[in-house]
Amino acid sequence: MTRLPLFHSTVREEWIDYNGHMSEAFYVLVFGHATDALMIGTGLDSDYRESTGCSLYTVESHVRFLHEVPADAHLAVRTRVLGAAARKARFTHEMYVVPEPQAEPVPDAAPVATTELLALHVDRRTGRATAFPDAVRHRFTDLAEPAPDWAGRAIAAVA
Repeated sequence: MTRLPLFHSTVREEWIDYNGHMSEAFYVLVFGHATDALMIGTGLDSDYRESTGCSLYTVESHVRFLHEVPADAHLAVRTRVLGAAARKARFTHEMYVVPEPQAEPVPDAAPVATTELLALHVDRRTGRATAFPDAVRHRFTDLAEPAPDWAGRAIAAVA
């Protein structure tokens, strides 16, 4: 199965909040950088964006914060493409704490956070969604894999 490379980051001291662990904004920052890596891996890189005026816009996301992350932790983010259509893509990121800066998570590692995203391919000049070029759509299709069990869930109503 074809997969995108892991995205790696290290938690900075300024990302730590008043509770002593990584603040929620920085989970989203790391996931955003993982989305940038996805864009590069599917042909939506800076040259593409500059030459076409098109980009990927996140229109929906669902983040799950599963475990606290301390300062200086090394992170690895696994991206899964779940599917793509003419103008949209659905994908997930799973964040893991790893022992070294470029390490891979151990096979049975539990993620510390996950996010599921829906993104549209948008022509920035018109502000409207537009079809992916065939090569990009095919790259997304080639990367598609089954959704993890946690994907597709909504936030439960408060009783």
